[in-house]
Amino acid sequence: MMILELHRQGLSITAIARRSGRDPKTVRKYIERGLELPAYGPRQVGRPSKLAPYLDYLRERIAAFPELSAVRLTREIRERGYIGAYTAVKRFVSAIRPDNQPKPFEVRFETPPGYQGQVDFARFVTTFTDEPEINRIVWLFSLVLGHSRHIFARFVMHQDLQTLLRCHMLAFTAIGGVPIEILYDRMKTAVIGEDSDGHIIYNRSLIALGQHYGFVPRACRPYRAKTKGKVERPFSYIRQDFFLARTFRNLDDLNAQLDDWLATVANVRLHGTTQRIVAEAFAAERSELQPLPALPFDALLKLERRVSHDGLVSIGGNYYSVPDRTRRVVEVHQLPDQVRILDQGRLVATHPVLEGRRQYLIDPAHRNGAGTKVPHRIPADDVVIGRIGERVAHRSLAIYQAIGESLAMAGGRS
Repeated sequence: MMILELHRQGLSITAIARRSGRDPKTVRKYIERGLELPAYGPRQVGRPSKLAPYLDYLRERIAAFPELSAVRLTREIRERGYIGAYTAVKRFVSAIRPDNQPKPFEVRFETPPGYQGQVDFARFVTTFTDEPEINRIVWLFSLVLGHSRHIFARFVMHQDLQTLLRCHMLAFTAIGGVPIEILYDRMKTAVIGEDSDGHIIYNRSLIALGQHYGFVPRACRPYRAKTKGKVERPFSYIRQDFFLARTFRNLDDLNAQLDDWLATVANVRLHGTTQRIVAEAFAAERSELQPLPALPFDALLKLERRVSHDGLVSIGGNYYSVPDRTRRVVEVHQLPDQVRILDQGRLVATHPVLEGRRQYLIDPAHRNGAGTKVPHRIPADDVVIGRIGERVAHRSLAIYQAIGESLAMAGGRS
């Protein structure tokens, strides 16, 4: 290995160490002395007696999913019997992983317990086994406490304002309190823009949520998303250690697996930066959070919707029932976790918010009237055609053949 030539080509000490399989300190020593590494070649990475049986597995996993973390790979091979050290796996994975360009230094800042949370959405693409023909875009909402690095996360189908507010409420309930400030990037659902003096204008509903729960929204500087590094880095961590190389039946299964991973892996790990167990740091930080308010958040978004012939109202890509004989145009009040439908100022329907798209939520109490067109469970001998509610029965082709022969005979007698 011609390390001097590689050094003259501009490769860093770290890059040369990866290629040679040597420790960076060894490479630096040889370069400073103007010497080449010994001709017998690089030392084999890892302990052959422990790691060797798993090298092919590690190569296959990195070839299929180059971003898988060494932590997760260590966990996987330990489930297969590996009893060696994590550092051996990390060294081997670093040697076989595609080289990355050196990254610029980042300045870390720490916040006191209970002071700051960081919020963002990240885009993921998956195929649910319940719908194998469709590639789904799902969004990961995450709130990370700045002091303990405790993660709350949930996959959703939208990143609209109603979803943003609802996810905040779920996060506050899950962590049992509220930080003093929450840091955002310039997502449109949080930040509308700036005024003529350069002051940030936040969404009014987000301001109302902050006033109710007692937190102050704060936007990071434009094009400086790394200001939110405590929430940006967990997205990569979740993608590499949880999301890749898994299968999910549907959105509920995806979130169930995520909850289990957060509880058994992410939030009980030794954090690489703080060098503290996340769960222990969170237990100490939790008492510093502001208490949850006694009353629920009731700010709402108002809009008008037309009722379909099937007695349904379309809201956010999903369908909610209204009672029989409801007027054709209704007023909809969207709360973060609830949909209310009013007919001439009278509340006629209340539904929990549906996740996903093209889902139906029908209250049986809305379907007591006669002659109402209602989407319903289709019997096994029926098929749906056209609009929901129109049916045609399955019949044997022999019936149609007999009818045709009868008509032909009748025509011959005329």
